Amino acid sequence: MIRFILASVLLTLLLRGISRFMRGLMQGMQPPRETPPPAVPLVRDPVCGTFVVPANALTVGQGSEMRFFCSEKCRRAYQVKLAR
Repeated sequence: MIRFILASVLLTLLLRGISRFMRGLMQGMQPPRETPPPAVPLVRDPVCGTFVVPANALTVGQGSEMRFFCSEKCRRAYQVKLAR
C-alpha cells in the first residue's frame, strides 16, 4: 500500500515537472511582448541641422532663447556668428 502511495506521489511530481517545463518552453518560443520606449522630443541644431535629445545637448541662452547643439564645434560656430 505504501509503495502505491509513494509511486503515485512520485508520478504526480514527475508529471507536474514535465508540464511546467513544457509550459516554459512554449512561453520561451513566443516573441517578447515588449512595449516600445516612450518617444523623446528632439531639437534641431541651428548650425548643422542634426537632431539631438535636449537632455544630452549643449546649450546657449535661457528660456525661449535657448539653443541646443550637437557638439562644442557647432556651439562655438553659433557664438561666433552671433558676435558678428
